[in-house]
Amino acid sequence: MIELYQFPWSPYCLVQRRLLEYSGSPFKVVDIPNGDRSLIWKLTRQRYYQVPVIRHERAVVFETGDQSQVIAKYLDDLLDLDLFPRRWAGLQDLLWPHVENEVEGAGFRLNDIYWKEFVPESDQLRFLRHKERRFGRGCIELWRGQQKALLTQLGTLLVPYDQMASQHPYLLDDAPRFIDFDLYGMIANFLYSGHYKFPSHLKHLQRWYRRIERAHR
Repeated sequence: MIELYQFPWSPYCLVQRRLLEYSGSPFKVVDIPNGDRSLIWKLTRQRYYQVPVIRHERAVVFETGDQSQVIAKYLDDLLDLDLFPRRWAGLQDLLWPHVENEVEGAGFRLNDIYWKEFVPESDQLRFLRHKERRFGRGCIELWRGQQKALLTQLGTLLVPYDQMASQHPYLLDDAPRFIDFDLYGMIANFLYSGHYKFPSHLKHLQRWYRRIERAHR
């Protein structure tokens, strides 16, 4: 049995969860508190404290860099998902840093504005402390004041992906590749709070999102 250790709203965890759902393989989800990473620290033998982490039999799998994709590549090999075909190797390498930096940066800020609605009360102090230590005191209120600008920014960042989705059922061709699941996770995080709708001008991407959301092998 594959185990996924996660925060439910994390864009990177949403990527791996959708991958596992797509695969059809049985898996177990373990939610951990944002402010208590002790279980992750123990699982990884004090080598890692972030999420997601995958445990499969004796293997404990986690990222080794900001865009290492160790987990997705492990699942790809294990479950034969064909996420990283050689013909798309260079292009996917160019795309996922944009997805995980620019797109994710706008999306998570918009979702975090409503953090009190999805972070358990017992973990809210640690969540806020974590955010303010990383992004500065009052960062969430700052993002709230920038909400309209962030929405515009996100909509602009997604335009090239909308154009890609107009050409094929998925972003690159007729089957979902890693970049499809990666972009899905960032958008799913943006939509997580329930306060936003999919940008109306991105018609092709909206259809793509529904397709990747339902996709199964």
